[in-house]
Amino acid sequence: MSAIITGEAVVLELRPASFAARSLGSAIDVLVTVVLAVGAIFVMGAVPGLLDGAAARAVVLVTLVGIVVALPVAVETVTRGKSVGKLVMGLRIVRDDGGSIRFRQALVRGLLAVFEIYMSLGSVAFLVCLFNDKSKRLGDMMAGTYAIRDRAPKYQPLQVHTVPALAPWAQLADIGRLPDPLARRISVFLRQGARMAESSRSSMGLALADEAAAFVAPLPPAGTPPEVFLAALISERRDREFARLTAGEAQAAQLRTRLNAHGVGSK
Repeated sequence: MSAIITGEAVVLELRPASFAARSLGSAIDVLVTVVLAVGAIFVMGAVPGLLDGAAARAVVLVTLVGIVVALPVAVETVTRGKSVGKLVMGLRIVRDDGGSIRFRQALVRGLLAVFEIYMSLGSVAFLVCLFNDKSKRLGDMMAGTYAIRDRAPKYQPLQVHTVPALAPWAQLADIGRLPDPLARRISVFLRQGARMAESSRSSMGLALADEAAAFVAPLPPAGTPPEVFLAALISERRDREFARLTAGEAQAAQLRTRLNAHGVGSK
């Protein structure tokens, strides 16, 4: 799994596509391209005498370039990294930083595909993909892209709560100064901690609890486990923000009601 860390220290997990999935997706794309090319040539050949020999060869060449290069580049640009084969296999091409690709990346990939997929019958792409951890082909290396699995599991909201023993502390604690980046790092830890090794989980939980303690007063009772403290902190912060937003909306509604009652804003 590939981890992209944003400037706010939030970890974005992107799962690179497997070699098999990438190969099947590329095979489907090649099949679609061949079918379109054969169909176009068949249609042009069905009208004999329409063009002389030189003109016919030029038209065929332009058509093939359009189908093999221009069409895939346009499709990947518009769909931000998808194609027929990638759609079937649930894949998407993204930049190395996790962002959506643009025309430049799609163009580099499309031009290199002529050599590594069609001219070499896929052998170059096969060998390059086989010997790197993200199954990149040559076009991906030049464009700074790779394929990810686009069908991610459904997002589940973070479920945290304050244990009853900390309820009296949570009602009195001042947590308003807790920085947003630190709160996001704590949320990521609480969400992913169960998948961490026990030693890493304990050390990271203790480090985050020590960092958060500088912004909380009073501190929780002595002996409170770091994860219990962090869960209560995030739970209480979430509840207070929700209450503040709800109160703000209620006050705005009351203000609109009073203004309407006095005819302010009416036409």
